[in-house]
Amino acid sequence: MRIRFVRIASGTVLVALLGLSACNQGYEVAKVEGTRILVDSVWDAHPDTAMAAMVGEYKHKVDSAMGRVIGTAAMSMDKERPEDLLSNLVADVLRQAASAELGHPADVGLVNLGGLRNVLTAGPITVEDVYEILPFENSLCVLTLKGEHLLELCRNIAVRGGEGVSGLELKISSKGELLDAKVGGKPVEDGRLYTVGTIDYLSEGNDGMTALKEAVKCDCPPGATLRNLFLDYVERQTAEGKPVTSKKEGRIVMVSAE
Repeated sequence: MRIRFVRIASGTVLVALLGLSACNQGYEVAKVEGTRILVDSVWDAHPDTAMAAMVGEYKHKVDSAMGRVIGTAAMSMDKERPEDLLSNLVADVLRQAASAELGHPADVGLVNLGGLRNVLTAGPITVEDVYEILPFENSLCVLTLKGEHLLELCRNIAVRGGEGVSGLELKISSKGELLDAKVGGKPVEDGRLYTVGTIDYLSEGNDGMTALKEAVKCDCPPGATLRNLFLDYVERQTAEGKPVTSKKEGRIVMVSAE
């Protein structure tokens, strides 16, 4: 029996080779090695001129649109648990959008930290900045939850050590336990109905937010993507002569477990 040593750089090639080895009884894969190929400017040393010309026409249009300055951030905003500036801001935007959809104030806004993919740095805000922070096609969903299910949602948040919330005041332990939950400064009541502005991804119970699947009502207005809602918010602030700002307010407080 002959032994073949294989060096590969692609998982796809690996699958193909394994498939071929299964058909050819004369060979046996004894060793597999992989590596990463750095894709940098070296690969563009000799670009195709026709392709570059074609892409260049569209690149100019895209760069012009994405580089447009739409506002100013008063401070840099990053994400962290249990509470941070960026997710507080995005949760507020969702809650405001839900309020506009309902025609009255929504109780809660919720966004997962995993959906925020970049930092909002102090200074000019471009369209590209917003796309980098919110790269997914997540849409607004306005949910109605019973109090007991809102409490379960608060437990979901506690287990994860915090998420971006608006309208909620949570006290959680470092072990992921929910110690206290309030909406608008009042304890959450069983049986009472609460409205939550969030994104479609979470409304389906993803990212540990299983309680949202218990909503008695779920309305996801067409075309209301979180990215566009955020862009609109920044532009409204700019039109009013205001910078984009945020603050930590003790929305989620973590205490050491005894």
